[in-house]
Amino acid sequence: MENNQEFKLIDGTFSVEDADRVLTTLLNYKIDYHNREDFSNHIRFNKDIEHSKKRIQELTETKEQIKNLIQNSKSEDIKFVIKSTISIELEK
Repeated sequence: MENNQEFKLIDGTFSVEDADRVLTTLLNYKIDYHNREDFSNHIRFNKDIEHSKKRIQELTETKEQIKNLIQNSKSEDIKFVIKSTISIELEK
C-alpha cells in the first residue's frame, strides 16, 4: 500500500449560490466537529482543548473571508471554480 494518497473532495464549477452553499456547509461541519470534539474531550478527559479552539477560530475567520468574497461576487456574473484535494500520509 502506498504511504501517500490523494483524493478529490471538490472539483467543479459552481454558481455563486451553489458555491456559497457548498463552502458554508463544509466549513460549518468542520466547526461543529471541533465544537463536539472540544466538548467531549473536556468533559470526559478534562483534556486541553486549545487545538480545537484555535481551529474553530481559524475556520470561523476563513468562513467570514469566503462569505465576503461571495457577497462581493453576487453583483457580477461569475462562476466559482472550486478544487479541493485531501492528501493522506500513512506513518508508522
